[in-house]
Amino acid sequence: MYNRRFAVIIIFSLFFASTATALDLSDPYIDISNIFEPFIDVNEGLTSFRSLLVPGGGRSEAMGSAFCALANDISFFETNPAGSSTMKNTELAVFHNNWIADSRLETVSVTSRTGNFGYGASFRCFYVPFTEYNTFGERVSRGYYSETFAVLNASYNFLAGYYFKGIAVGANLKAGYRYIPDYSDNYGNLKSGSGFEQSAVAVMGDIGFQTQFNLLKLYNSRDSNFFLGLTFRNFGPPVMKEPLPSVITFGTAYKPANPITISAEIQKPINLSDPALSGTMIYGAGIIVDVASFFSFLGGIQLKGANPRISIGGEINVGDMQFNINYTLDMTTQAALFNRISLAAKLNLGDKGRAERARRVEEIYIEGLKLYASGDLEAAIAQWNKSLAIDKRFDPAKEGIETARITLSLQKKIREIQQLE
Repeated sequence: MYNRRFAVIIIFSLFFASTATALDLSDPYIDISNIFEPFIDVNEGLTSFRSLLVPGGGRSEAMGSAFCALANDISFFETNPAGSSTMKNTELAVFHNNWIADSRLETVSVTSRTGNFGYGASFRCFYVPFTEYNTFGERVSRGYYSETFAVLNASYNFLAGYYFKGIAVGANLKAGYRYIPDYSDNYGNLKSGSGFEQSAVAVMGDIGFQTQFNLLKLYNSRDSNFFLGLTFRNFGPPVMKEPLPSVITFGTAYKPANPITISAEIQKPINLSDPALSGTMIYGAGIIVDVASFFSFLGGIQLKGANPRISIGGEINVGDMQFNINYTLDMTTQAALFNRISLAAKLNLGDKGRAERARRVEEIYIEGLKLYASGDLEAAIAQWNKSLAIDKRFDPAKEGIETARITLSLQKKIREIQQLE
């Protein structure tokens, strides 16, 4: 089985390489650019710390960042902080994203859940090589421009039960630092401390909401098939008189059939310093197709001003490891090998026994059904109370107890009537 999975990894990687090498989009780029020219956002680029808008990778990027509602992967840090309270497993992941030209984004994230309380932390660093030469071609400065962020996450899923999966509310607290190397003056002399004057610290937060339930469900599963999400991301004070890239997002996701999940969302950039200078609406859509138990295909599109972005990706599961590879193409680059490719490796650290407890609860519940069918209602109630002692929100047991008690009450009334007669 593992050999088959590694073969899928190799084939999928070769597919990316051959696609990126074979495409020559120089002429189509001009045609596409002309089509989308009327959608140019004149307020684009008026905010600072814009690396926060660069996706780290994983499932979120592959779906065109239309992940606010679904948020069922550790990449929820970038799309909806409420996701940690509904994650099935404790996860540790590393991401690498080759972005535009020589820029890179590295991310390390970890998340876990205790009951309905989710929490996690993430560290991301965006960096670009910086080299300056004077008019004589002599190098006067070198280093890296970078934006580094530490993120703390906490969320809670309220009212979660067997049928209704609850309303999850979460928040991210972000602290970032922008580093700029020293640069020269007009005469080519390196100015000591010039980079530090432009470097800056930023503090901001995210708030997210998520709910999930069943709607037009055509297959059997305990998992919900319809999702809604709302987030307020990167809200905080301006940095050196420049606003942060704040965004309000609303999204939905739907699983019409067991192997297929589709998502859609709209984003509204908000300029907190001057709302009149806010960007135009951003639209995104994504899809997941579970081709096999160990492989899923992902795709997405995002329409952002005059810059449409298309992503394709794949997830390969090997034991407790999951690997993601994504390829993204938009108007800022051309199709080329290793350009705009992101890689992710995720380690599943277990679910803290949640699946085993759920299995045990269902076993006890079924035993109660057998007792109820045999007419031993008191024993059935006692059995169902045992299941509620493990999971107090297991609604079928509550319904069974209520039904059994009504039946016992009716039986008592019938006996009383028979005695009177």
